[in-house]
Amino acid sequence: MARVCSVTGKRVLTGNSVSHANNKSRRRFLPNLQRISFLSETLGLRVHLRLTAQAIRTIEKNGGLDAFLTTASRENMGADLLKVRKAILKRVNATKTA
Repeated sequence: MARVCSVTGKRVLTGNSVSHANNKSRRRFLPNLQRISFLSETLGLRVHLRLTAQAIRTIEKNGGLDAFLTTASRENMGADLLKVRKAILKRVNATKTA
């Protein structure tokens, strides 16, 4: 399982761990990924995602998963979020025409 956020696209970074004696050894900076499930009110089901803490706060700020996915750009979204977004937009458009 890749250590990548589905919303922000944050991934593992590498750098040096520097000791007091200025010895350098390689290390990895891991993103703060959390497993979380959001309720999609439009679809009526829970969506399980692996997101960074920053992405969770962004989704909460925008009013939930449905509101976030309908307004956000598709640039950094992962494949799993794009499927959910497509299903939500399809359901919203079907209710508007009916």
